[in-house]
Amino acid sequence: MPSNPTYSAITPEIEKLAQIALDNSTIDPEDYTRYNVKRGLRDLNGKGVLAGLTEIADVHATETLPDGTTVPCDGELYYRGYNVRDLVQGFVKDKRPGFEETAYLLMFGHLPQPQQLADFQAQLAGYRSLPSNFVRDVVLKAPSRDMMNALARSILTLASYDDNPDDISLPNVVRQCIQLTAVFPMLAVYSYQAYSYSVEGKSLFIHAPDANLSTAENILHLLRPDSKYTPLEARLLDLCLVLHAEHGGGNNSTFTTHVVTSSGTDTYSCMAAALASLKGPRHGGANLKVVNMFEDLKAHVSDWTDEDALTDYLDKLLSKEGFDHSGLIYGMGHAVYSLSDPRARILKGFVEALSEEKGMDDEYQLYNRVERLAADLISRKRKIYKGVSANVDFYSGFVYRMLGLPMELFTPIFAIARVSGWSAHRIEELINMGKIIRPAYRNVCPHRDYTELSAR
Repeated sequence: MPSNPTYSAITPEIEKLAQIALDNSTIDPEDYTRYNVKRGLRDLNGKGVLAGLTEIADVHATETLPDGTTVPCDGELYYRGYNVRDLVQGFVKDKRPGFEETAYLLMFGHLPQPQQLADFQAQLAGYRSLPSNFVRDVVLKAPSRDMMNALARSILTLASYDDNPDDISLPNVVRQCIQLTAVFPMLAVYSYQAYSYSVEGKSLFIHAPDANLSTAENILHLLRPDSKYTPLEARLLDLCLVLHAEHGGGNNSTFTTHVVTSSGTDTYSCMAAALASLKGPRHGGANLKVVNMFEDLKAHVSDWTDEDALTDYLDKLLSKEGFDHSGLIYGMGHAVYSLSDPRARILKGFVEALSEEKGMDDEYQLYNRVERLAADLISRKRKIYKGVSANVDFYSGFVYRMLGLPMELFTPIFAIARVSGWSAHRIEELINMGKIIRPAYRNVCPHRDYTELSAR
């Protein structure tokens, strides 16, 4: 044993144990087919196993022909029955933020009247405060390199300041959900400021939230030393929050919300579990992968207009010869969408405008080319049953870069938006809750006779 063991040390003994685990825990892939197990709770076409009912969101990616055949179609996303495209057009036309209205719609099931929206915005503003000394004692004293872990820790710690943390009555849960929606931006940005100061040696500044600003405006206000931002920057960040707020009950973090809520646990534990799910690079962390992939592309392809060179780079990604050797072109493809991701389509037009404002049109055109070339290449080289297109992560990371957001906050921004969707699903699960969610796993290990220790 080392004299000063650390949590991060991987010793030869640990390596041996890991190999033993691998040798004794690997399941024959053929068994999944033999027992008709839907890996990832999805069939070969990517369609999820039906696990519940919801009125909160509808992800529409296929249509049924008169002969009963199901075919891919352009993707559509509905919040409480309203097409997200129409919601966006509504608040963009009025030149007002849309996230607060979206959060209200998701949680309470109808579009708010002007006074209801004003009251809800006032509630959020009133809850944008943290307990006395919370920033000093919780956020600043234990800075983390991972903002999602810092967020989860802060959320769990907030339970200690709640007089009724375990009360899952509907009024109490609604109160907790609104409060968490209000404070997520502060917790995320303050956690980053603590990391930036303690680990990177940068100046520390903690701005108080402004009750007169929207959620998106407050994020930029809290993050930037001078608190300044352009109207287009605020509008585009607000749009990102709207598009990330909800995506049906089957996505990993929202399904986690349903599973954990069904156990009867408290709101803080539920949100921490959802955060843990969202953190994964196959879920909320995907936009980081896209940004890193493009940085690697720029290091290998000097002429961004050379489509042959770009195609060669992308081909190497699919062949596991480039970037992280995963065989993936990040930002391309989606578990549900086929011909198009409506969120990516909505976002793309606004991205072009911001790229012009920021003098980054050349890079926007690079994203455009890669999107087109990657879709064609994947369709030719991979057996894709439902088609492939750019997903929302393809452009969102680029947006965050143009906004000057640190990469450490890319996934927390997703969480700031999605907490409204998680809240809606938690409320829905509590109202309609039946049994605890408990799917089955088939055991494929043969039964064995016990052997005495001395005889092994």
